Amino acid sequence: MPPRTSVPPHRRLPLLVTSDDDLLDDLLRLAAAGGVELELAADPAAARTRWLPAPLVLVGADQAQPCLRARLPQRSRMVLVGRSGELDPGWQVAELIGAEHVATLPAAEPWLVDRFAECGPEGVERGGARIVAVLGGRGGAGASILAGALAVTAARTRLRTLLVDADPLGGGLDLVLGWEQLEGLRWPALTGADGRVDAPALVRALPSRGDLVVLSWDRGDLLALPAQAMAATVDAARRGRDFVVVDLPRQLDDAAVTALQAADQAYVVVPAELRATAAAARVVAAAGPHCAAMSVIVRGPAPGRLGAAEVSHGTTTGTRRKHASHRPPLLQPPRNPSSKGSLSSSK
Repeated sequence: MPPRTSVPPHRRLPLLVTSDDDLLDDLLRLAAAGGVELELAADPAAARTRWLPAPLVLVGADQAQPCLRARLPQRSRMVLVGRSGELDPGWQVAELIGAEHVATLPAAEPWLVDRFAECGPEGVERGGARIVAVLGGRGGAGASILAGALAVTAARTRLRTLLVDADPLGGGLDLVLGWEQLEGLRWPALTGADGRVDAPALVRALPSRGDLVVLSWDRGDLLALPAQAMAATVDAARRGRDFVVVDLPRQLDDAAVTALQAADQAYVVVPAELRATAAAARVVAAAGPHCAAMSVIVRGPAPGRLGAAEVSHGTTTGTRRKHASHRPPLLQPPRNPSSKGSLSSSK
């Protein structure tokens, strides 16, 4: 049996949500003592895209009510922080926003330094599993096949892998793997999940073989998937797995946006066709604001002789003025189709 491998850690910074300059100064000082920098957001709107990926979230007392009104997804490792007298009744507010701890300054300063140190280079919190999202540039592009292949390959290298089907109209990823007869829960049984989900219990409840676990839709009645259920699942997966692959729909609903915001990397699969390139440009424009690391995978054949660079350029035409992100890096297959190895990146 091959040795279990690990994904290189992708360290993210703790997120602080506050517009209180004095509180900001205090927490920057404590973070420096813990050997870590902070990502800053003045309000929930600025925090939304970084809310789930952050290893630790601190919400200032001044932003507790705005976060509650913003209905941000439930997550673990969240702290409500403020000075003495600002957090009464602290635990009642913390429960409403889903915070696990209330830190009152200055008494909680040593405890906060320890929490920050856990998120640093030498700390025990490394951000959990690496999460990859896959989208199709057009219908039938092969995104689900790629998602399944990534998950199977990761499991074969002894990574504890979760494959998540986030497309309720896709027919079920269990069919892609030939797992439709395996017992285990599907999404309809989990649509009511919110808050913190026990990661080992989730893994035991889902269809699995070896190191690969799948959360799929079934062929029953179409149900809406709440963003809270996706957030709870992604949080459990990040804590309990090594590698997570999420197969996303092209038309993003709230649950898909939640998964995309949690992803470390997103891939858009685009056939080398003119119409597919035009369709993929819309997908990239819609998905781009929710994931900073987005790449285009161009697949053949190319009946119109479109090159991979042309397809990559076409997927971002018209979006540069709207978004500050650069063109997604292009992933090309090796020149020799029979060669083995990872996809190479070019610009």
